Amino acid sequence: MKTISGTNLEQAKSHNRRVVIEAIRTNGPMSRAAIARMTALTTQTVSNIVEELARSHLLIAMEAQKIARGQPITPYMINPAGAYSIGLELGRQRAAGVLTDLSGTVCARVECHVDRPEPTEAMPVLAEIVRDLQEAFSFDRDRLLGVGIALPGRYADGGVTSLSPLNLPGWQDFPVASALERLIDLPVLVENDATAAAIGERLYGVARGLGSFVYLFLAGDGGIGAGMFLDGHLYKGSRANAGEIGHIIVEPHGKLCSCGKRGCLDRYVSPSVAYECLGIENAQELDPDDLDALIAANGHGLKAWLEQAVQPLRQTIDFLELAFDPQTIVLGGSAPTSLMTGLAESVEPLHTPVNPTEERSIPRLMIGASGKDTAILGAAALPIFSETNPQFDVLQKPLTHRVVIHS
Repeated sequence: MKTISGTNLEQAKSHNRRVVIEAIRTNGPMSRAAIARMTALTTQTVSNIVEELARSHLLIAMEAQKIARGQPITPYMINPAGAYSIGLELGRQRAAGVLTDLSGTVCARVECHVDRPEPTEAMPVLAEIVRDLQEAFSFDRDRLLGVGIALPGRYADGGVTSLSPLNLPGWQDFPVASALERLIDLPVLVENDATAAAIGERLYGVARGLGSFVYLFLAGDGGIGAGMFLDGHLYKGSRANAGEIGHIIVEPHGKLCSCGKRGCLDRYVSPSVAYECLGIENAQELDPDDLDALIAANGHGLKAWLEQAVQPLRQTIDFLELAFDPQTIVLGGSAPTSLMTGLAESVEPLHTPVNPTEERSIPRLMIGASGKDTAILGAAALPIFSETNPQFDVLQKPLTHRVVIHS
């Protein structure tokens, strides 16, 4: 089982609260004594936190279990109905939203067509989706943690775009979070799609419980990026630009990239290059089943893409392992599952690891969530992650803009 340490400093109560939730979320129902042993918190501290979380309905007590000696123990589990979150996604042709509970289950979904929207057009559409989702499912509105939105691009503090997410006019330096908050009166968290998907994978997917992994995100409408967890921390870099691996040079003097360099990973591995090889011009506008059918019907085009993509990807995985020593690399994203599977199968065998004799309990490369819902489910995970994931920086400074659920 995974060990995560807390601290008994009074000013770190919010951190310890997250530590307790993370221990139960990762390992399943646990008694107070088991939580204390795993987290290094005192029994009294754990007892106080569990009682608070139970009053807030984030935890629920299970039936007491008899043990050989002493009093029966009461395990506690995460209450799926204890909190809810909304995830939004905006593309060139589609705006969508989902309402999920604390377990990540989708309770409601809304989708509508858009046509390359500018911010002034997109914000009212997204606000309407948020309202429709709240009407579509009966739940306690006081338990709605907030809204997460996943967009391609880069984001500064406060959800301000530092790179146009849709390559459309009007998005550069647009304050996405504050603009949407004014319309819906809910907290809004904005992340790039790769980081959002990595968060979703850690909460609910194959990376659940892992402290260090790199999530390679293949965007269905374009390039490749990465989300990174290192030693339990979401790593974003000094200017929130970590994970821009699509512009690592893998072929010196190679193909010209949109960034101005030559030989970038994007120009060999990205789904957009796959579509070029397959002769598919309107992939973003196609139904996922129709897109998969076109890919399946053109084995020659798929093989041509894989032949040029495999070595650059193998080289990139080798670099990521050597630089960050993750437990695993997760390959996922909104690209078609058939592309993801073909790439994962073809990239083996990987380069020899730095410690080839070490026994591994986790594969070096794993396939994570894929398909059109990957980013939007990651977006829905953002408010839940913010509320429940241990944040070690609270030991140095207080948290701000937190949502507190009242019993």
